[in-house]
Amino acid sequence: MDILVVNGPNLGYLGQRQPEVYGSQGMDALPELVQRLLGESARHVTLTLFQSNSEGTLIDRLEEAWKANVHGLILNAGAYTHTSLALADCLAWIRIPCVEVHLSNVHARASAIRHQSLIARHCIGAIAGFGIMSYALAVQALWQRLGSPEA
Repeated sequence: MDILVVNGPNLGYLGQRQPEVYGSQGMDALPELVQRLLGESARHVTLTLFQSNSEGTLIDRLEEAWKANVHGLILNAGAYTHTSLALADCLAWIRIPCVEVHLSNVHARASAIRHQSLIARHCIGAIAGFGIMSYALAVQALWQRLGSPEA
């Protein structure tokens, strides 16, 4: 199963940027976390990581995923979650099963705009508040929802 993990703006320095909010682990911790959750099944999962601060570049990468027949997406669109109709429109037409992910619990954040998601209606689910583990849980959710493509 090919899963593309897409991170939006200001997420290129996870583990270093505001660890009190986003945690101290970087994306390099993800494969081990997935291994712990999926066990032997993890060998059937290929993760590709992508990050950009640019909305257009994120959309281009999502369209490339569609062309490549990627099985699932994990998307942490950062602040674009709350503002980007363009990302939402892209997710609507590419129709790749997508899990929306957030490192922090966006619903507990002080800023009210962070409580809304423009991309949520185009995702099969959302996971928030568990730091890097949110991504691993999203992989597990995609695995359980989609099963092994080889099966």
